[in-house]
Amino acid sequence: MMAKTTPAAAADLFIPGSSSDLSSDACAGLHQLADAAGLMVDWEDAQGEARRVSPEVLRQVLGAMGLPCTDEAQCAASLALLAAENAELTPPPLVTAVQNQPVCIDWLDAGDTAPAYALHGEDGSLHTGHATRHQDGSWQIPGVAHTGYHTLEVSGHRLTLAVAPPRCYGIEDALQASPARPASQDSSAAINAARLWALSVQLYALRDSLPRKGGGIGDFSTLASCCTAAAAQGAAGVAVNPLHAGFSADPARYSPYAPSSRLFLNPLYIDPAACFGQAADEAARALGLLDEQQRLEQLTEIDWPGVARVKLAILRYLFERRADLLDQRKLGDFQRFCKAGGDALHTHAVFEALHHHHTQQGAGASHWRDWPAQQQEPHSNAVREFADRHAAEVEFHLFLQWLAALGLDQAQHTAREAGMALGLIADLAVGTDTSGSHAWSRQDEIFDGLSAGAPPDVYNPLGQSWGISAFSPRGLRRHGFRALIEMLRAVLAQAGGLRIDHALGLARLWVVPHQAGPGAGAYLRYPFDDMMRLIALESWRARAVIIGENLGTVPQGFNQRLTQHGMLGIGVLWFERGPDAAFRLPAQWSPAMSATTTTHDLPSVAGWWSGNDIAWRARLDLLGPEQDVATEHTLRQTDRLALWQAFSQAGLVTGSCPPASSLQAVDAALAFVGLTPAPLVTIPIEDLLALREQPNIPGTVSGHPNWCRRLDGALPALLDESETVRRVTLLNTARRQAQ
Repeated sequence: MMAKTTPAAAADLFIPGSSSDLSSDACAGLHQLADAAGLMVDWEDAQGEARRVSPEVLRQVLGAMGLPCTDEAQCAASLALLAAENAELTPPPLVTAVQNQPVCIDWLDAGDTAPAYALHGEDGSLHTGHATRHQDGSWQIPGVAHTGYHTLEVSGHRLTLAVAPPRCYGIEDALQASPARPASQDSSAAINAARLWALSVQLYALRDSLPRKGGGIGDFSTLASCCTAAAAQGAAGVAVNPLHAGFSADPARYSPYAPSSRLFLNPLYIDPAACFGQAADEAARALGLLDEQQRLEQLTEIDWPGVARVKLAILRYLFERRADLLDQRKLGDFQRFCKAGGDALHTHAVFEALHHHHTQQGAGASHWRDWPAQQQEPHSNAVREFADRHAAEVEFHLFLQWLAALGLDQAQHTAREAGMALGLIADLAVGTDTSGSHAWSRQDEIFDGLSAGAPPDVYNPLGQSWGISAFSPRGLRRHGFRALIEMLRAVLAQAGGLRIDHALGLARLWVVPHQAGPGAGAYLRYPFDDMMRLIALESWRARAVIIGENLGTVPQGFNQRLTQHGMLGIGVLWFERGPDAAFRLPAQWSPAMSATTTTHDLPSVAGWWSGNDIAWRARLDLLGPEQDVATEHTLRQTDRLALWQAFSQAGLVTGSCPPASSLQAVDAALAFVGLTPAPLVTIPIEDLLALREQPNIPGTVSGHPNWCRRLDGALPALLDESETVRRVTLLNTARRQAQ
């Protein structure tokens, strides 16, 4: 979805009111409102240059946040609105704390009398006592030994106290819990065992070993086969693209990073045969879809609408005959799944049914804001009446989610049975499409008028606006972080690890008003400590390692804070360079991150070495105003020489730098990253197979086949090819040698 640049210093996000002297500014009222709303008036760009958001942009952003500020009177009224909201949140519905550390209740004004409290533990325990005065004048209660979501009663107030472990679940924890762990944890073998690697794949790109079966897209069964094959080669996990729910009624919107909902799964990844066996083939035959399935499977690029048309037709056919095809145990499992999913699952299914209905009606259905006013509220009478009238359609979408969950469960089970310490590593998109199910069902917690993005930087000089919305900090606090917690539980349900896309957004997020250019935005601060504590708590509950993608314009102190919370960062080969532009040798990489050769948004090693990415950027008019193709190729040759020198210093290559057409650098890059002290190395399948093309080029919606390319063959066979086996051997050797 996005491209990233070398970490650079920026304004400290962890100090509220980080704007410069506002009182001296002619726009003092506007700046005061911006600061109160969490916007950063002043910031530093990727080159360390000081920047200030213009008054015009501030007004646009604040207006999109529901805080009009065209003049001083409106600024004052919006400030009063924020003050009233803060007063209503005293106490807040949820407070976070760290295990065994004092709990600050600075929102409590109890005068000089020490307030009594009662803590009702999640385990049913009860602890009582009196708060004590902290040296700063606030009240606090003793640290809580047991993590979890407890209920705190104090001075007539009742709230949730979320007590988190001091850090996230980590690689060592996963190894301790893995049946494949070394017998002696203090041996050198155990030290090297903590140097894991995982294969990274795009699920849609996978092929089945039976060409007719695939139907044009990878599915959860091919993912399970991928896990088995990767485990046999020594991989501890398989990282996948986001599997979030898309738009069943509009499959042309298929970007995994712009989903309809991050709470549910994409039904196009269902393998009908996994649950229905031979009946799935019979359904395709009865519907006359066998030839179309074969055509779709033979394509080198996914025909998403075609895949959806065929897959959903088969699944609908099976759904309508489920009573005859499924035994009572499975039918009971489906009913229990629906009950456990509760209101959130039902609301998503209703959205899917509504979206399908309006799409069938014709134009004006792409956004729920275009629906009749009564249907824009998920719990309105009109929506309930629609759901009752279309109960079968709603149940169909519940059925799809059940099948998807079964498939993903089986893939994770297969991975762990194959000996993987982690298994599946899920990917959490930074936001959702504003026209989707998540935004419809959580309107108080997700922005409507703002798009997440990134300011102009080295790799994207024009800036980025991703066309997706994110959580509102005000909405999160107001609802006790409900939306964040339920989302974390959803994405961790069938995973041993989680990559959080654009984890910088946990501290600050570049937000851009709709219809504005990507540079016309501002940074919005987020409740970093609260969110990190909740992530740590949920990671331990799910026993899942957390990886935060910390690439871009990184605020000062951010990486250190990630390390303190036990979240791994990400080190990418292209960006691991010192002040002199030389590539850092493996031993110089941080041990507090997951290392990788590249990401889905960046060129593969073969693509970078050949300059294929430069050719694409020129073709798509993505070069900056001061860039040209010839200069970019000259600079790339300089970079190739620098990288080859680093390979040589690491003892991985000899001789002179090979030409741009050579694939020698691919082998060296895999070993180079493998030698780093990172506890986890993630290798994209594109680099293991020495492919030149990358899955996505940020900033494009056409001209490049984003999220469409498929692999040339089934992954088990591709991993067994001699060249791939040789590269895997290099990687495994490097991992054993890493210190």
